[in-house]
Amino acid sequence: MTALAILEFHKDWGWVMTLTNAAVGLWALAAHQWSAFRHKALWWAIGVAELTVFVQAILGVIVVNRYDIEVPQMHALYGFSAIIAVGIIYSYRNQMKHRLYLLYGLGSLFIMGLGFRAMVLS
Repeated sequence: MTALAILEFHKDWGWVMTLTNAAVGLWALAAHQWSAFRHKALWWAIGVAELTVFVQAILGVIVVNRYDIEVPQMHALYGFSAIIAVGIIYSYRNQMKHRLYLLYGLGSLFIMGLGFRAMVLS
């Protein structure tokens, strides 16, 4: 693949990452409020949305390292902050069991916001 193709895929995947985290964030907030939204599929969807963050970061690292494309520092900061956010959300799951849907809902929306900020800066 060429540098341009991977860069374009990274840009497109940024939308996938941002929108999937937005969707699961809203779903988890709905599940916090209404038990009808509490399905096992929600946890699978959250896992997929969180994996998109790591795929996005890996694509970014490939573009920067392999093709020596310069990236705005704040863009990289927001990208790596999204990875850290996933870890923080996961680490608080036991302490926040009584508000687990709220934790993942707000956390996923926070990741969505990081994705939007990173896209604005690129």
